[in-house]
Amino acid sequence: MTSLVIAEHDNRSIRLATLNAVTAAIQCGGDVHVLVAGANAAAAAAAAARIAGVAKVIHADDTGFEHGLAENVAAQVLAIASSYSHILFAATASGKNIAPRVAAKLDVGQISDITKIDSADTFERPIYAGNAIATVQSLDAIKVLTVRTTGFDPAAATGGSATVEVLAAVGASALATFVGSEIARNDRPELTAAKIVVSGGRALGSAEKFAEVMTPLADKLGAAMGASRAAVDAGYAPNDWQVGQTGKIVAPQLYIACGISGAIQHLAGMKDSKVIVAINKDAEAPIFSVADYGLEADLFVAVPELVAAL
Repeated sequence: MTSLVIAEHDNRSIRLATLNAVTAAIQCGGDVHVLVAGANAAAAAAAAARIAGVAKVIHADDTGFEHGLAENVAAQVLAIASSYSHILFAATASGKNIAPRVAAKLDVGQISDITKIDSADTFERPIYAGNAIATVQSLDAIKVLTVRTTGFDPAAATGGSATVEVLAAVGASALATFVGSEIARNDRPELTAAKIVVSGGRALGSAEKFAEVMTPLADKLGAAMGASRAAVDAGYAPNDWQVGQTGKIVAPQLYIACGISGAIQHLAGMKDSKVIVAINKDAEAPIFSVADYGLEADLFVAVPELVAAL
């Protein structure tokens, strides 16, 4: 029994989500292999070989993998899928794009967003916005899984000494071409990997107030910035800051929610945070039900006072 983890990378380094997926693969039992499909990605393959617990890295290099197009990566996964009992993807935008294609072509059921592995064929995943946990058993010969990264600690990025096997790439699909991308540049930590997240809600009232109140707090703490869906929909914060069921799932060491009522969709995205601090003037706000520390106060007064105290 051998598991295959599909690495996410920038052709130079391995992204953190891959380390969480490796931990899940180790818990499935047997050896763990990592596929690095990229363009001039030898450095990423070398980094994957240093991950603790990885027995082999399979490096497929082709210009068609440069931008991680799902059609091309899926074809490469399918070319070697028969050798594996489990194929794991991080439950990121990339993983969720590629995994269904692989599962459909293999004619197996995909098990999404797993948070726990009970055995090699039985997995747990949240349903109903995290209010219930489903235990799913798969009888498929090849199990295709996406891993919710907040459910598994990352494997150590160093300490491993896996062999690197260079594999002939399947080649790019003629059905998909890369046209371009618009990359949001951010000097702050990546939201899903940050140890501290500061989030604002609709109560901030405007994009100007969001920046005026929340930015100094994030700067003081070296935190990533997040937002509720209501704040994003209102245009107070960019879409990639959205935390919640339809946004990003986070589990930082510290999550500070300011002016966020705590709709069930938002709670689904952050309730696994280690310490949750809520600031809201509504004593009945649902966010207080999951908060470790709650402050019933006007955020426009409390947050600047907190910044001054820091």
